[in-house]
Amino acid sequence: MRRMMADIHIDSIINSGENVRGLELLNNRTFVGSLAEVDEFSADEIKRFWLNSRNIQQSIVTGSESFPGEMLGPASENVVISNSMLDLLVEYYLATYETLEFQKPFREGHENSKIISVKMKQFGRCRISSETFGSNMFARHVKNSYILAKFITQDGSVDCYPGQVQFFFSHKVDLPDGELEHNLAFIQWYQPANSRYYFSIEDDEICNVELWGTEFYPEGRDCIIPVHNILSRFVISKF
Repeated sequence: MRRMMADIHIDSIINSGENVRGLELLNNRTFVGSLAEVDEFSADEIKRFWLNSRNIQQSIVTGSESFPGEMLGPASENVVISNSMLDLLVEYYLATYETLEFQKPFREGHENSKIISVKMKQFGRCRISSETFGSNMFARHVKNSYILAKFITQDGSVDCYPGQVQFFFSHKVDLPDGELEHNLAFIQWYQPANSRYYFSIEDDEICNVELWGTEFYPEGRDCIIPVHNILSRFVISKF
């Protein structure tokens, strides 16, 4: 609470536009416990930090995120990727790493293009944190293969789409900093029904009950997503 009150105090002083002594008063406060870590900074350093935080320039940021789970069997090693799947992987990597070039083996392309591997490791299940997701690879895991994921639509809004995981896989690709393994899922997405929301109470829509078609969208780059992007499972039922 003391840290929050101090932050509010600093913010009000900086945004006031008045040349008053105020930040220096915070130097006379001695914090204890975990709050003592911020006590080493002077008033000038705190002021510079707040000013910099309000002048962040927009730029492309790339990086990787640790996998908060594990791939689970049944698993198949060194699965040869089909030609159509390789095309989708090239599109996926080009969209993911906008400053790099990728291509399939034995194809003409940019001289600095990264050649993607034609082999992957395929998995039937995936555990993310405490939840386990299945796939369509094995009948006993199908009920856990229906998932939700969020996408940014063309108008910039965020929408949630349902789909069925066909399989999980890990794939390695050479990047400027070395080889990196990607944990991915191949998902087929359901097409919406004519009326997406049907159930209601007093004319208010209930978003946890939605109508979707039984047909999948055609396979495309969006069928490949990082396992991190999986939001949750859902229960499928005929209506």
